[in-house]
Amino acid sequence: MPTYNAEQILKILEQADKAEQTVTAVCREHGIAEATFYRWRKAYSGLSVAELQRLKELEKENARLKRLLAERVLEIDLLKELLGKKRNHRREATGGALSGRRRLISATGVFAGFTSAGDLSLSSPSRR
Repeated sequence: MPTYNAEQILKILEQADKAEQTVTAVCREHGIAEATFYRWRKAYSGLSVAELQRLKELEKENARLKRLLAERVLEIDLLKELLGKKRNHRREATGGALSGRRRLISATGVFAGFTSAGDLSLSSPSRR
């Protein structure tokens, strides 16, 4: 199935609007389904080429931002789960302060400290 750019979509819509051919004939000529044609007409009719290109850029950027948001939500859920396990582990533990810590800074700005025993502690920059 061919991919059409903004100019091509608008030309196909204009071709059918000029009534030179029926919608069915235009769709057959360009190898698209009539449902695709009507979806394009609903979404893009009345737009200029520049506006349509900008719309597609915004849709692409929106999809990228949605992916980033989903990743951050997963990171937050994971950190909350780890913090909950840490708190439960500390309540059960009889030992005191951790020694031999190594600190790592994640992309979210959360500090993770690991001991040689494999214990994990998390803190935000404000609680360091």
